[in-house]
Amino acid sequence: MVIKDEKSQIRAVMFRLQARYLKFVPEDGMRMVARGRISVYAPRGEYQIILDYLEPLGVGALALAFEQVKKKLAALGLFDQDIKKPLPFLPKKVAVITSPTGAAVRDFLKVIHRRFANIEVIVVPVRVQGEEACADMVQALERVNRQLNVDIIVLTRGGGSLEDLYGYNQEALAHAIRESGIPVVSAVGHEIDLTISDLAADFRAPTPSAAAELLVAEKEGLSRRLEELRKRLISHVHTTLRRHTDRLNSLVWRIQDPKKRLQDLWIRTDELHQRLIRTMGITLRERGQRLNAEVRTLRRHSPSARVPSMRQQLDFLENALIRAMKGRLKDMQRDRAFLEKRLTDLSPLSILQRGYSITRKLPGHQVLKQASGVQKGDQVQILLGEGALGCRVETVEH
Repeated sequence: MVIKDEKSQIRAVMFRLQARYLKFVPEDGMRMVARGRISVYAPRGEYQIILDYLEPLGVGALALAFEQVKKKLAALGLFDQDIKKPLPFLPKKVAVITSPTGAAVRDFLKVIHRRFANIEVIVVPVRVQGEEACADMVQALERVNRQLNVDIIVLTRGGGSLEDLYGYNQEALAHAIRESGIPVVSAVGHEIDLTISDLAADFRAPTPSAAAELLVAEKEGLSRRLEELRKRLISHVHTTLRRHTDRLNSLVWRIQDPKKRLQDLWIRTDELHQRLIRTMGITLRERGQRLNAEVRTLRRHSPSARVPSMRQQLDFLENALIRAMKGRLKDMQRDRAFLEKRLTDLSPLSILQRGYSITRKLPGHQVLKQASGVQKGDQVQILLGEGALGCRVETVEH
């Protein structure tokens, strides 16, 4: 890296042994306080600083590391509410990942046993402070998911400084919480403390005691609710029984003797039977009279009675049609002969038979009406009564 101020710059390096103790990731443009020693890099012949310590200027390294991890995990979606699992109601078995000697686990157990002593609590001991705390908690989460059949996991410890809570601000712990198949509640520090585990967990409790109150409802409250529901159920059953009893008594009072009811039905059946017989007799007589009248009408209008007269009429019409067609043919033949005679009289060929001729100019065959229509030497055709002549004009007389 290169560190510089307003006037100069110098290269700087930090070896892996020192770099692993950094609580943040250096970025371009970051103002920092550095401590180290001057050395010479022989291959380039340059001075450089070998850094032993590096800290952001104006903000603590842990605070900067917290913001960097928070921003990175938020971009990955690890804090989204949509992926967080719901908490079970009245869990039967709870795993608490914490220090077994801390005040946090004592407060948690005190509230649990006071509110609902029937819940089984398994304390998974881990280091909650120091460099190895994060690895311990990640391993504990994996072990609980793999080996323990619990309903919920509580990750808790008491309050402390940012350095004390450093293990709960690690990226590895956030990924382990989200990969857990069991819902995780984070109750780290006091209400004002906020850690990465709080943001990644399925639910955040401000204190260990609040986490215990969150997991279980108060036993006395549940008992009162159950007693209230029992009384309401008994009252509802009694009311329903009374209503059905009153309904049954009303129906019993309204029910008559079945024998009398059957006698009434038999009498009613006989009456309907007699009425049905009378009605059917009247209907059959009316239908028979109507049928006889229809038969008489059909006989009067039978087609067999009308066929001889219609056949006679057909023969008369046939003879009249033949006579009319023969008269019409004679008239048409007479008219045809007359028209043929007139056509023959008016035909130009008849005129040619009387000695006249028709002259046409060749090659267009135009009929000549005047001598001016041709000139000397033109070819003409002369149609006679029988045949035609092809001639050449020798003279033209106007």
